[in-house]
Amino acid sequence: MSDRRIQRIVIVGGGTAGWMTAAAVVNALRGACTIELIESDAIGTVGVGEATIPPIKYFNQSLGIDENAFLAATQGTFKLGIEFVDWTRIGQRYFHPFGSFGAEFDAVPLYLHWLHQRALGDDTPLTDHSMAWAMARRGRFERPTGDRRRVQSTFDYAYHFDAGLYARFLRDYAEHRGVIRTEGVIADVALDPESGFVTALTLANGDRRTGDLYIDCSGFRGLLIEQALHVGYDDWRHWLPCDRALAVGSAGNGPDLLPYTRSTAHPAGWQWRIPLQHRIGNGFVYCSDCISDDQATALLLAQIDGPALGDPRPLRFVTGRRRMSWYRNCVAIGLAAGFMEPLESTSIHLIQSAISRLLALFPERDFDPLLAAEYNRITALEYERIRDFLILHYHTVARRDAPLWRRTATMAIPDSLRRKLDFFVTQGRLLIEERELFQNPNWLAVLIGQEVHPQRSDPLAALASDAAARLAGLRRVIGEAAEIMPSHAAYIARHCPASGAV
Repeated sequence: MSDRRIQRIVIVGGGTAGWMTAAAVVNALRGACTIELIESDAIGTVGVGEATIPPIKYFNQSLGIDENAFLAATQGTFKLGIEFVDWTRIGQRYFHPFGSFGAEFDAVPLYLHWLHQRALGDDTPLTDHSMAWAMARRGRFERPTGDRRRVQSTFDYAYHFDAGLYARFLRDYAEHRGVIRTEGVIADVALDPESGFVTALTLANGDRRTGDLYIDCSGFRGLLIEQALHVGYDDWRHWLPCDRALAVGSAGNGPDLLPYTRSTAHPAGWQWRIPLQHRIGNGFVYCSDCISDDQATALLLAQIDGPALGDPRPLRFVTGRRRMSWYRNCVAIGLAAGFMEPLESTSIHLIQSAISRLLALFPERDFDPLLAAEYNRITALEYERIRDFLILHYHTVARRDAPLWRRTATMAIPDSLRRKLDFFVTQGRLLIEERELFQNPNWLAVLIGQEVHPQRSDPLAALASDAAARLAGLRRVIGEAAEIMPSHAAYIARHCPASGAV
């Protein structure tokens, strides 16, 4: 029997996607094949993915990475969720926390009890039942307890970090375990005339690199998956119209180190604020039909905290995805596979999930088409579910002060999202689909935060006689727990301070 195992893997592109892929693959394969990563220092990386969501913890854990060491090396901080400012209406804000809302006290989900109490006239915010928000509003942090009986177990967290430092951290990890890094620019991609498989890459200096499996982490260019293999792209700008971004760091933080990301809506887009140990990451995502690049730059620089640490870096993008992320012997990961604007910090997660999917469906050298078909099916579902969650933010706005918001509030939305919205409004219940990254608490936070309320209460919640007292007791316990936690800045200073952090 011939040996059909993959012998050589070539990763095209570095940055966060390339080095996450290299680190995970070399860790999984344990020296079973040669792994080479080709990148050029002359080609910059996007570097806006500094905010993450909770599953990133499991990626680092799978590599055996110490959390405190990772945070110190990447100037990292903790993230309890995202605060949305001026999204629904100017002057209104809400919080999307990580973790659950409170703790269930009977067979009826807590949010249904809250909805019923609201219908009876109780105007207590839903987020007052969130441990993550109680901590975030006070600027506190500590890791959750493993004791499920305590309210301190009901929240989750992710990270803010410098994406460039994270790539460097993973590069050291991968090279230490045998990944070969080649500096160079790819000048030509050779395809087999019969199978259409990638057969070789020629660098600008004339060197030639060959592999069995090629992983395209070349960013928006899609050097292999699009420029060579022409798989096509699904453009979603009719639902998510922002197509440009600016990113700039600013000096700041110190003792007021917020443990959350902030997203502030403006007439032509939205601005992010990401606190790191050594600086604040800022950016403006906008629709080029509604504001000029110069106006966008001026707006961003006028809104940031502290002096800018350089000129804003421009980024142009088309929200959407490749029609196939795995085609023949090439798999696209990261921006080469698609782009979802960073409103809910999903960019790095999409890298992580693509890597996990590739390892779960890892091929032999015959590249059975069934593997690629399943990979592409799951990938499409994942992107579409995230797409719908992002559209939810744009579509459920009440503000009508600018053309962008008038357009998104009245646009036709995907049937999959319409079904969820209609079900929640008419029944007060949430529908979670296959391959759903964002679960009930996530959808609930945004729906309620954007003032989408159901027309009726849950019949079982209406039968509960002690729900109001239980909810009040839960709020009291959450507040007491948050009050005794250390500040976010103090926690970092004790456990994971970065050298040179302000």
